[in-house]
Amino acid sequence: MLNNMVEENNTMVNTSGNQTVNLLELSADDRRVTKAQAFILTFHEVGITDIPLVGGKNASLGEMIQQLAPKGIKVPSGFATTATAYRYFIRSAGLESQLRQIFADLNVENVESLRRCGKQARSLMLQTPFPSDLEQAIADAYRSLCQQYGTDTDVAVRSSATAEDLPDASFAGQQETYLNVHGLSGVLEACHKCFASIFTDRAISYRQQRGFDHFEIALSVGVQKMVRSDLATSGVMFSIDTETGFKDAALITAAYGLGENVVQGAVNPDEYLVFKPTLKQGFRSILDKRLGSKEIKMIYDVGGSKLTKNVSVSLEQRQKFALNDDEILQLAQWTCLIEEHYSQVRGMPTPMDIEWAKDGTTGDLFIVQARPETVQSQKSQNLLRSYHPDLT
Repeated sequence: MLNNMVEENNTMVNTSGNQTVNLLELSADDRRVTKAQAFILTFHEVGITDIPLVGGKNASLGEMIQQLAPKGIKVPSGFATTATAYRYFIRSAGLESQLRQIFADLNVENVESLRRCGKQARSLMLQTPFPSDLEQAIADAYRSLCQQYGTDTDVAVRSSATAEDLPDASFAGQQETYLNVHGLSGVLEACHKCFASIFTDRAISYRQQRGFDHFEIALSVGVQKMVRSDLATSGVMFSIDTETGFKDAALITAAYGLGENVVQGAVNPDEYLVFKPTLKQGFRSILDKRLGSKEIKMIYDVGGSKLTKNVSVSLEQRQKFALNDDEILQLAQWTCLIEEHYSQVRGMPTPMDIEWAKDGTTGDLFIVQARPETVQSQKSQNLLRSYHPDLT
């Protein structure tokens, strides 16, 4: 369950049997079995092939830390609870039969029925305590993260369904995320809420309508060191122009504060367009810069009941670009590297959708998430189907 995250290349895994092993001493087959048994894996130990174990978000973070950090891309450390941990929680408390009973009378076309069943399912999950060995595994992993970053270090706690990024279904964005979580009790509470969020009304309805069994899909939770972008800037970038589908452009958006506002479309960010072919040749090829209104920013809430809050941005800040040219070019270069890597891994051109953040305390840029881009991909798929209806 625990992997010591102070050592970046550490491969010690504490399995659900509470036995610590060194992955390097195992054969490839035994290593896979050991990882599959673990409650906790650090991002340094997972890669893109581990989506069934830790979901799309966490597998992608691990892939970047392992494969792209050597190329200069910075990704904050963290750890993931595994699908094994989630299923252990469900099994040890005998929750499946109780949950199946709740869903027996579910009618997803009836809003009231959906709300009632969803609320009952989430309440059942939250009222059921974690098994002590699972709780201990999370505690040990968080303490190791604190050894690396400081006491009660601030983390983002994100849900990652183990079926994310399937070709015919997307579960992304259906579960909860918690930002600025401090201390062990906060981390355990956020992990518990993430587990329960596998039964949000939206997620239940989507699975039911697409014919997925609610118990075929497990939930992994990613616990990642926060980047203090509340004191700086953050945004989303794409290795393709999402409006036109132009593949030689990188599109970067930026606003002040934590990135959630940009992701959710709650703020009008700056937009920067960079021409990739000449960028790769060493030119400062920024094609266009558009100033966004950037009216609000999400920051840490201190002393309040919530962990974050939105505040107004001063007119002076709003009238400035959130990034300078060096930062724009750095992010564009990272976008190219990430796209090249994922295209190579998948054996096909793979435009990417990437979340970035700037740390206001150090000035460093970080990548906090990366996934295959879906808007243009979906347009291309729909176009293909219109010419080849037999493919639908």
